[in-house]
Amino acid sequence: MARNIQSLERAAAMLRLLAGGERRLGLSDIASSLGLAKGTAHGILRTLQQEGFVEQDDVSGRYQLGAELLRLGTTYLDVHELRARALVWTDDLARSSGESVYLGVLHQQGVLIVHHVFRPDDSRQVLEIGAMQPLHSTALGKVLSAYDPVAHSEALEADRKAFTDRTTCDWADFEHILDLTRARGYAADVEETWEGVASVAAPIHNRRRMPVGAVGITGAVERLCRDGELRPELIAAVRDCARAVSRDLGAGRF
Repeated sequence: MARNIQSLERAAAMLRLLAGGERRLGLSDIASSLGLAKGTAHGILRTLQQEGFVEQDDVSGRYQLGAELLRLGTTYLDVHELRARALVWTDDLARSSGESVYLGVLHQQGVLIVHHVFRPDDSRQVLEIGAMQPLHSTALGKVLSAYDPVAHSEALEADRKAFTDRTTCDWADFEHILDLTRARGYAADVEETWEGVASVAAPIHNRRRMPVGAVGITGAVERLCRDGELRPELIAAVRDCARAVSRDLGAGRF
């Protein structure tokens, strides 16, 4: 059995201690409560403070939980609310389109798949919840990059690898695609990430009109495209799904 890392266990215990109190705690209080030497406790607190997980009051020198924990907690809640609100609409989209449906959010320098509805047929499929997709080549990634400034910056810093001969790697060309995505309200990926596979995705917004994710369908090029272009009825279905989830998140009409 793998051994736990003691410093991480102590840091976790320290965060729980600070979360359980109604007041700020001093170094001595924290050290004695956890049975740690003051020097050890101070070292952990200093690291947590540098990462934004703990804040120290300038006057009293006491410690409290930091804003970074709040941000992480809000992200966790946002993702779970997004999934909950999207369940019915993504099921409907899979049935109406006959294709696999993916719900993605920005994570580090890629798209994290947080929900996946199988294509409604008897084919063998693999659940891809937790999988990562690139920002620059996938429909989900382009949508996030077009509407979310943070995703845009991540796409700029990421290694824009060529997966096929259709992948757009040049930054100026990619910016043009993002402009087109914003103008049309959806993004496309026709064999840019996987040979023989096409995707279309649209943005999801929350009650503050901020982009919180993207929803899209993925399938074989011969099913999603007609005469080399994405089928307009599939584009409309994806956009309708994104708008419905956005409305359920309080975004109103788009």
